[in-house]
Amino acid sequence: MFAPPLSHPDQLQSRLRTRGFVVLDAAAVRAQAGVSAQALAAFAADWDDLPPDLHLRDGGRYRQRRHASFLAEAGSLRKVPHRAHWQPLEYNALHGGLERWFEPVAPATTSAPGWQALLLWLAGLADGLRGARRWYGEAHQFRIDTTDGIGRPTPEGAHRDGVDLVAVFLIGRQGIKGGETRVFELDGPRGQRFTLDEPWSVLLMDDSRVIHESTPIQPAEAGRAGHRDTLVVTLRAEGFPAPEN
Repeated sequence: MFAPPLSHPDQLQSRLRTRGFVVLDAAAVRAQAGVSAQALAAFAADWDDLPPDLHLRDGGRYRQRRHASFLAEAGSLRKVPHRAHWQPLEYNALHGGLERWFEPVAPATTSAPGWQALLLWLAGLADGLRGARRWYGEAHQFRIDTTDGIGRPTPEGAHRDGVDLVAVFLIGRQGIKGGETRVFELDGPRGQRFTLDEPWSVLLMDDSRVIHESTPIQPAEAGRAGHRDTLVVTLRAEGFPAPEN
């Protein structure tokens, strides 16, 4: 396992601009978002109650998830009606072009102060990166498990998400090996590989600058299933991605 290339919070905006990604430890996340460890722990149990992802085109049964959408602007957050998650083939060769309806994130979670603080912090980062505007956000709670022997966090491979800012929070790893994060320059040779292993550490990416993936996971012990939990949040200035009519 390669250790994450952690940055000091003071370097956050400059490194997002110069190399396209930043990794922060959990203490920095809490300090920057103004949220306590207790507030984050208040909804961490959600990951034990995620329904299966029924849209995996590779036939897998290794992914569980919930989905929420929101608007963020000028320091305020607004819920939007539950909607399908959609990506074009340009950004997701495996699942692009498919309207995917997932079960919503629990209302108790989306109204929790810790959840809202995280989303507003990310919107502020996006303002710093692109300028203040309305942000169309999506949040995905994922569990990837090894029940069938292998789990694929990014079955579509190395990709962009077609947004402005991507945040990948590690919630936890249990009984697995693999799950290495890889971030590459979009138009250059440089890349970095590392393993997020601290709960609530985060990878932040300027989606216009880099592509990313996570490698498959396997059980750390034969015959004992494990899992990897993440929260992925995306922010986009040009509206929610949707099929062209």
